[in-house]
Order: sequence, then C-alpha cells, then structure tokens
Amino acid sequence: MGTNWQVRVAGVSEGAELLAGIERQLDLVIAQMSTWEPESDVSRVNRGPHGEWHDLAPEFFEVLSCAMRIAAETGSAYDPTVGPAVDLWGFGPHQERRTSPPTEAEIAQVRREVGYQHLELDVAGRRVRRLTRSVTIDLSSIAKGYAVDLVARYLDGCGVGSYLVEIGGELKGRGVKPDGQPWWVEMEGEPRAMVALCDLAIASSGDYLRHFVYNGELYGHTIDPRTCRPVSCGRLPWTVSVLHASCMEADAYATAMMVAGMDVKRDVAARLVYNGQVFETALLAEMGED
Repeated sequence: MGTNWQVRVAGVSEGAELLAGIERQLDLVIAQMSTWEPESDVSRVNRGPHGEWHDLAPEFFEVLSCAMRIAAETGSAYDPTVGPAVDLWGFGPHQERRTSPPTEAEIAQVRREVGYQHLELDVAGRRVRRLTRSVTIDLSSIAKGYAVDLVARYLDGCGVGSYLVEIGGELKGRGVKPDGQPWWVEMEGEPRAMVALCDLAIASSGDYLRHFVYNGELYGHTIDPRTCRPVSCGRLPWTVSVLHASCMEADAYATAMMVAGMDVKRDVAARLVYNGQVFETALLAEMGED
C-alpha cells in the first residue's frame, strides 16, 4: 500500500508465528484492494468490461460496501471512485508528480468519470459492476484503516489482549501495557494532544506532506470528488483526526472531513486543526471530560 506498518504486542511469547499471521492479513488486503498492484482484485475489476458483474471476496465486499455507504452519507465528500482525479493531479500510485495544475478541459473530463453512483452493488450476490466505461474503484483512503482492523481481529483471535497496530499513521489499540498504562498516541497537528487507544482506533488526514506549489498556491493530495480539485487550493492545509471503534470508518470519515469540514459527520469524535486553531466535535470534547 505504499507505506510502512508496525505492531506492538505485550505478553506474547510466539513472536515469529504471530508475525507470519499478521503478514497474511496484510497480504490479503494488498492482493484484493491495492491499486499499486496490477494483478490485485480491484485492478482486475477496473480493467474489466463495464456492465459486467464481478464476484468479490468477502473482505473486498465489506470494504466497498462501507465505502459506498459513507459516500452516500457524506454527499460524496468521500467517494471510492475519485481515483482518476487523484491521478490527474499527479498523486496516484503510478503518476509522475505534477509541478502545475491540469487544464480546465482535463478537469471537466475527469469529473465525468467520478461518482459512486456509477457503481452498482449486488448485496445478495456479493458482487459489483461498473455502469460506465471510465469509472474505477479506488479504496486507498479506506483500505489502510481496514487492514488495521483486520490485523486487530487476527490478534483478538489469537488471544492477544494488549496491542497497538499502526499502518501508515492509522492506529488501533487494545488493552493496557505491562506498566498498566494504555497505548497513548499523539494526534496530528499543533498544538499537541494525546489520546489513549483503549479498544479504539484513530485515523488522520492532512495535506502538509504531499502537495505541490504553483504560483504561490499549495495544491494538496486530498481531492474533492465533487469538483475533482484539491481541497487545499487557495487555503492553508489542515489536518483531521477521527476516533472510532472501526479504523476503516475512521479512515473514510477523516477524508470526508478534509473535503467538507466537520459538519459532514458531527456524530463522531473528531479534531480539525487549521492554522494553529483547534476545532472539536461535541463527542470528542465529551471524551476529554471523562
């Protein structure tokens, strides 16, 4: 998935066996959902004829179903078909980085290729079809979170009661460390804030690392699926962190909030940091009071 991972566990003696099992979970996600891999399931679906049904593995279907639900829920602030727009702006897995924006004509063309409504899910048959030739599935903004959840499920199944899973900055923690302390992690953005991941996940999104500057304006890698333009165009980058029982959902909601702000999903625990200012949802503020 183009990133690094680490897992910390407490009270485990069979480290090598556990490592092999963790790597199997990660390999499964890559084989099914990575757009970086030309022979992954998602890449094959994207290459296949539009209008044709494709059977999906249970994990792939779980993630795509969640992505479609959140796309509808957020009014396309999150959208699993945004890949062509990400590619256009030079932030895709196989694109050269841009030093200037695309043309208006290129943006107009790619807007016709983006929209989760161009996908149809058959829940009973656990399959999907692309309704137009140009629409493609891109799960990169939700698959990392799902991989965290999948590794956590594996560790739970192995009876591991204390762990911290991290993939590309998305984390999930369970239990406490041998010293009795929970798994403390730092939230993205300044001012600094710490959060204890007790049976909880956190996912963050921000434009401060992947961007380019043209004529004094910053163009970040988070693309608004509704306009097919970077959300950071014309403003300073901000960062969003979301706490949730599901890292998969936190991952997608963080992206949606990067696009449309915190009002797009007020009933989750989230923090947005912009130019040194901190904004929190009521649920996060309540957690801080406990």
